[in-house]
Amino acid sequence: MRLYPVAGNGAGIGRSAALRAAAALLLAGCTAGEAELPRLAGLREIPSPAGPGAAEPNLTADAAGRVYLSWLEPEDTAAAAAAAASTRRGAFALRLAVLQKGAWSAVRTIARGENFFVNWADFPSVVPLPDGSLAAHWLARSGTGTYAYDVHIARSTDGGASWGPALIPHRDGTASEHGFVSLFPWDGRGTLGAVWLDGRNFAASGASRAHSPEMTLRFTSIGPAGELGEEMLLDGRTCDCCQTAAALTADGPIVVYRGRSGQEVRDVWFTRFTNGAWSPPRLVHDDGWVIPACPVNGPAVSAAGRRVAVAWFTSAGERARVKVAFSADAGASFGKPVRVDSGEPAGRVDIELLGDGAALVSWLERGKTGAEVRVRRVSAGGRPGRTATIAASSAERASGFPRMARTGNQVVFAWTEPGRPAHVRVATARIADL
Repeated sequence: MRLYPVAGNGAGIGRSAALRAAAALLLAGCTAGEAELPRLAGLREIPSPAGPGAAEPNLTADAAGRVYLSWLEPEDTAAAAAAAASTRRGAFALRLAVLQKGAWSAVRTIARGENFFVNWADFPSVVPLPDGSLAAHWLARSGTGTYAYDVHIARSTDGGASWGPALIPHRDGTASEHGFVSLFPWDGRGTLGAVWLDGRNFAASGASRAHSPEMTLRFTSIGPAGELGEEMLLDGRTCDCCQTAAALTADGPIVVYRGRSGQEVRDVWFTRFTNGAWSPPRLVHDDGWVIPACPVNGPAVSAAGRRVAVAWFTSAGERARVKVAFSADAGASFGKPVRVDSGEPAGRVDIELLGDGAALVSWLERGKTGAEVRVRRVSAGGRPGRTATIAASSAERASGFPRMARTGNQVVFAWTEPGRPAHVRVATARIADL
């Protein structure tokens, strides 16, 4: 796990204190949670199109019922040998396959290179757009620094068979960290919205990670021909390396992310685009998690009409929990959160709203023999259902972030099975069985 110590920020926290906090966070996961649960009844594992050594899967679905699976796959022995590392080097390819009516399409290559930034927590994505095109993002190194990398975005107009030239949405030109991207449709004409965490302030100040200025949350739009819109600052101080997430409500996009106060409170915040402007950031819920390091554990969001559900991990008060909160007004306000974990969560959440207004939440739960990918249905009224297991896993970094996508009356799951080589696994389940 990558944890950034911070200091010199007015909170009086130095490197040693930050490292002690990071160590405590890691050790907190060494105790076993409740006994391992049986696998979800009706769960069906299906052949994965990903090759040996593949990892960092991601899933999304479109309105026609197609499910898009993307992943990173090594293309040389050096990359394959580094499959268990948190940040891997070598030749990699970003690949895509489409699941429709129970069958996979041919595997397609979106991009390949020896300069990819391949990291267990900062993974690529593919997003379908209303005009029928696809957008994909990945990360590529921009300098010699460990975390000097840029966001690259490309578009396909033929279902992923071919891809146009990549562009970089940020225009600062610094060899600094740009990642943890969320892509979403910006309008019905094929314009793409993109948000990312941006480290240009590190380069501007010449500071080291031990004396870090703030990471920021930024946005831009990208037209069908690659034209870049205005670059906007959404939040001037965010957690360093937690995933962002975005969803479309009936009122417009909502973006959720882990913030960072001057007192090192790292709770989950959101901003909405309504009435032609991004709203000032607000808390989803005031957990009060004070941690002088990044937990590498971002939130997830799902929306349908004006209903929104957000899932996140917190360890406020040194008690690890996974929570879910609902909004009935397109994210203008959120209700009291519901706890869904089994007692020893590692986080790494995902969430999907179901047709009846309920939400399905997935997370990684620590157990006596490792960890499990678990799911739980939470009713529209906030009542948690039973917990079930999708797969045995590991709390190590190499297991990555399990993903979900809903299509019709089914949910598709994807996760990384660590090993030498690693494998991407895929399974499906009927919503009725959940």
